[in-house]
Amino acid sequence: MSLRTQSHSENATHVVEDVLQPVPESARTTKVSGQFWIWAGANVAPINWILGALGINMGLGLADTMTVLVLGNIIGMVGFGFFVLLGQKTGATGMLLARGAFGRRGAYIPAAIQAIVAVGWSAVNTWVILDLVMALFGMIGWVDPAQENLAWKIGVAAIIMGVQVAICYRGYGAIAKFERITMPPTLLVLVAMSIIAWTQLPIDWSYAGPAGAVLSGGERFAAMSGIMTAIGIGWGIGWFTYAPDYSRFVSKGIPPRKLYLTSVLGQFLPVVWLGLLGASLATMNGTADPGELIVKSFGAMAIPVILLVIHGPIATNIINLYTFGVATQALDIKISRKKISIVVGIFSMCAVILFLFAEDFATLLDSWVIAIAAWVATWGGIMAVHYFVFERRHKDFGYLFPSPSASRLKAVNPRALIAFAVGLVMTWLFMYGALPIFQGPIAAAMGGVDLSWLAGSLTSGALYFALMYPRFRSRVHHGVPLGLKEGVSDEAYLAASGDTAHGDPEPGDPELRDAALGDTALGDTAPDGGHPASSANPPASGVASPEASNATAP
Repeated sequence: MSLRTQSHSENATHVVEDVLQPVPESARTTKVSGQFWIWAGANVAPINWILGALGINMGLGLADTMTVLVLGNIIGMVGFGFFVLLGQKTGATGMLLARGAFGRRGAYIPAAIQAIVAVGWSAVNTWVILDLVMALFGMIGWVDPAQENLAWKIGVAAIIMGVQVAICYRGYGAIAKFERITMPPTLLVLVAMSIIAWTQLPIDWSYAGPAGAVLSGGERFAAMSGIMTAIGIGWGIGWFTYAPDYSRFVSKGIPPRKLYLTSVLGQFLPVVWLGLLGASLATMNGTADPGELIVKSFGAMAIPVILLVIHGPIATNIINLYTFGVATQALDIKISRKKISIVVGIFSMCAVILFLFAEDFATLLDSWVIAIAAWVATWGGIMAVHYFVFERRHKDFGYLFPSPSASRLKAVNPRALIAFAVGLVMTWLFMYGALPIFQGPIAAAMGGVDLSWLAGSLTSGALYFALMYPRFRSRVHHGVPLGLKEGVSDEAYLAASGDTAHGDPEPGDPELRDAALGDTALGDTAPDGGHPASSANPPASGVASPEASNATAP
């Protein structure tokens, strides 16, 4: 595909992204490399070398830190790839997908949590930029590093936030173009930075932990499990909710395996690379502070490095700001996506100011990441069962998009909310973070071993499966949404969508309820998964037009 064609495809997304609706094939891209650059751009950032340094800062040796970083991210990214494929298959954002399981209004709960998480990450990543910039200003004499420099930090944060909001305001096309253009030179700088660090600096490759306090036995295993949740598995899981927001723009003509591998590698490679860089640098001074890591490690050479590495947090934040926008749209708030971009910039700026008063950033970051992993793992367990078990043969997901008054879904699915609540409780029971509030009794009884992500996802997924299985077995056709509201029968749904005329087996056939069968098409579908425009009967699922949607176009 030529750059001109790709640019046209990205610009076409403006027509559909300002109002939540299925992304048509004409607005999708066949350039799968764009997904690699989006996810690589989100992870080629100082926050990722901080994740590596966090293991050293909290008492692990270099080998143990890299073990939990690599192994944890393999586990997390395997799941991330499947949520990428959900976006491509359905054309829906992560929080719209939640409607299928939680109900049309029940999905407000995960959407609200995701919006808050996006603001928090924007604040964390902007703080990282501030720390780097203040370190730079101190080196060239603009500020006194010994002073608080609060006004300087707020002023710089406001400028940087403005740049991020401006990119996010333009939408997915601008985000994809920014990542595609800026990532290659940024990678070159980071390659040079890594070569200098690993060949010229006194890295202690045999570092096993703080002198006189090297962990061993059960204490070592417990520390590794907790840090794995924070910097390994938790980091990968944290991206589950973001994945469909961007993969929905990928053509269905792209082989799922290719999209899966491209997206996963885009995440995994920079996380492990920068994690190793941060951990190795931290063996020299034990700090997780990004400014100290760069200034103390590279001296005068830090100036050009810092200027270019600033790209990383900006690339991450535009994804957070954009995801806040689509999560807010999923709340049926009648504000255009562009205006939401400005609002989230203001919220994030307020959060940045709060972060400026944090005393222990390492502890704060650890607690923040494991808290995110707790809710996303629980949400992910439910979503995995819903879409990869119950609705794995479903073809048309237009039912996710109509407004509350037009939707055929239940307003609230209490079974999903019960599974979600129980999953969160189980997550906390098996959690062992740096702060006492994040230290659950079961994890404490196991000597600090943290299995929160596993307990939460398995509990929520298994309970949701048990509670929804009777409905799954009674459903007359695999093309009927599992969460139809009362008063809308399966047969009425099929008749209204015209699907019973396409040679499908008779309703009530028990083979339709056999999850072991292969896919059977629900009916004629358009390339984007919806019904073709020439269909005489509009889909009962209600593929939304701007007039019927839950958001207002600008």
